[in-house]
Amino acid sequence: MTHPYITHTRCTVCGQHYDLDAVTYTCPTCGPAGTLDIRYDFQRLREAVTPEQIAAKREYTMWRYRPLLPILDDAFIPPLPVGWTPLVAAQRLADLLRIEALWIKDDGRNPTASLKDRASAMVVARALQTGAEVVTTASTGNAAAALAGLCASAGLKAVIFVPATAPEAKIAQLLVYGATVFLVQGTYDEAFDLCVQSAEEYGWYCRNTGMNPFTTEGKKTAAYEIVEQLGWQAPDVLIVGVGDGSIIGAQYKGFEDLLAMGWIKKMPRLIGVQAEGSSSLVRAWISGQDPALMAPGPAETVADSISASLPRDRVKAMRAVRQTGGAYVSVSDEAILAAIPELAQQTGVFAEPAAAATLAGLRQAQLEGAIAPNERVVLLVTGSGLKDIRSAMRSVGTAHQVGATMADVRNLIGQLDVVRSSLRRRVK
Repeated sequence: MTHPYITHTRCTVCGQHYDLDAVTYTCPTCGPAGTLDIRYDFQRLREAVTPEQIAAKREYTMWRYRPLLPILDDAFIPPLPVGWTPLVAAQRLADLLRIEALWIKDDGRNPTASLKDRASAMVVARALQTGAEVVTTASTGNAAAALAGLCASAGLKAVIFVPATAPEAKIAQLLVYGATVFLVQGTYDEAFDLCVQSAEEYGWYCRNTGMNPFTTEGKKTAAYEIVEQLGWQAPDVLIVGVGDGSIIGAQYKGFEDLLAMGWIKKMPRLIGVQAEGSSSLVRAWISGQDPALMAPGPAETVADSISASLPRDRVKAMRAVRQTGGAYVSVSDEAILAAIPELAQQTGVFAEPAAAATLAGLRQAQLEGAIAPNERVVLLVTGSGLKDIRSAMRSVGTAHQVGATMADVRNLIGQLDVVRSSLRRRVK
């Protein structure tokens, strides 16, 4: 299948080039660690498209950037709109943290409530392009829900492998969308391996993160949007929660594309945040280890979306931080839970634990001297807090029981730290 601007795919480990249709998943030589980059002819792209042409488009989805994406034909694009999520100015929180400016990229506003819709939209488009009828994935919940929803919109069948411990709200989404769901009595990594083996045995198209190169191409559109929403300027720092490593790797790819196009003048520093109980990339970054040689580590955290024993997209994830002069930081589950209400109360954005981890990570990065006071920072919030209500309830106090009379209300208010609001008279 020809594409006017794609030149080849390239292994992130050995650098070997392949035709786009020659290799479906990872490098045949390097195996699972050899994830592929889809590469473009940027000289031709610069002659074909400008940021002004993009900005003039009235298509407010991720597909507004179609010339820089691997799927061009409208016939393959799923009907469910994905992308163009808000970039929320968070100056009150910036002032509290003593940094120049802060924005929240709220990808919980996507149709199935997570950034993973971007990858699933691209993978479903590719499945339609290749004639696949069944698409499968392993997930802790968000990627699965995204795939189930996008498959439903396009009339494809979805087969999902998730750990049985996944939050109920995420499992409910899968079933409502009509996916075939296997609750694996094991870890995410075990679910991943079962999914790969099943896809091979039954001929299903596999969406798995860190395996299918089209997932990166979907996720990178968040970086495109951030830059366009900032007036075609890159922030100084982007902070991303990291589990399998695909999202942070994709943001690097997005910014790299825009730099090659001449649409931004610099790469932002990328800071990856991991939970202390699932922090193999943090340890590898500190030790200078080759990510291709990493071994599985512990994966225990309340932030299920960033829980991974062996990050599948670890090479791209490490490249994103090392090539931009960024950093990896780890934060405790307690800090992650505390960040959920703080983010919500300071900005109005309700994030699930893995997404709120970016705020905890910002604080930790400041402590480690990785962020200066005069910098402009974006937090990539990857999933809605409605995905994991149980964790949200753990992060806050309880509601107050009150009787059904005004006397009951007055008595309760007398016991609480509640200040009577002053009412302003309306001036006509």
